[in-house]
Amino acid sequence: MKAEQIIPVLRIFDYQKTLEFYIDWLGFEIIWEHRFEENFPVYIEVKKENMVFHLSEHHGDASPGSSIFIWGEGVVEYHKELIDKNYKYNRPGLEKTFYDAVSFTVNDPFGNKIIFNEKFDEKKHGALNLHSNH
Repeated sequence: MKAEQIIPVLRIFDYQKTLEFYIDWLGFEIIWEHRFEENFPVYIEVKKENMVFHLSEHHGDASPGSSIFIWGEGVVEYHKELIDKNYKYNRPGLEKTFYDAVSFTVNDPFGNKIIFNEKFDEKKHGALNLHSNH
C-alpha cells in the first residue's frame, strides 16, 4: 500500500476554543464541518498549506492528549508569526533538539500536542538563540 495522505484525528471538546486555537492562532482554515443533527458533536477538517487535521467532538474518534510530529520548513518564521500574535494561552519556546532539529511545541486546549520541526542547518539557524533539548 502507498499512502496518499495521512490525516491525524484529534479530540476536541469546545467549538469556540477550537476556533480560537486552530483558526485564529495557528492560522488553519476550516475546509468542512459536519454534525449529524443540530446540538450534536462536530467533526471538522482544518488545513494550513499541506497540513490537514480532523478535529472531533465525538468521544469514540480519538483520545485527548495525542501528539502530532511534523517535519517541515519555515519553522522559525512560523514560530515568530505565532509569538507575534501574543496568544495568552501559549508562548512556545524555540529549541534545538537532540535529533538535530529546530523545534517548537504547541499544546491545544484539549491536551493535544503539535510538534513542529525543521532539520537544523548551521547556516540558516546557527545564529539563533535556541534552548537545548537534551
